[in-house]
Amino acid sequence: MLPPAAAFLPEITFQTSRASGPGGQNVNKVESRVELRWHLMNSEVLTETQKQLIGEKLANQLTADGLLLLAAQDDRSQLRNREIVLARFHELLLKSLRRPKPRKATKPSKSAVRKRLEGKKIQGEKKASRRRLE
Repeated sequence: MLPPAAAFLPEITFQTSRASGPGGQNVNKVESRVELRWHLMNSEVLTETQKQLIGEKLANQLTADGLLLLAAQDDRSQLRNREIVLARFHELLLKSLRRPKPRKATKPSKSAVRKRLEGKKIQGEKKASRRRLE
């Protein structure tokens, strides 16, 4: 079970910068883009097995040092962008810790096999009736 996002706050560092895109003069003046930085292996909130599972699932998103970087610049408000990036972070961890349900192998029913073979026989007879007689 994953602890709430607030438990990770002491381990997370936030960095702000100016956002790109529309926003008029606000974009040029205000640092509303928020970048979240979190080091996976230094986390004291997660167990070793959870760290290993997250490391495998998020291998493409982690830097060589094991640092996870997430950014949000969706809103004009820095505070709202911080909330958005925290929500994304928590959702990403939840998704990476979720184990897929194992697939159970099943056999086709006897009636399904019989129907398939009957259909093949009908198709074969149809094709055979189109051949030239010699």
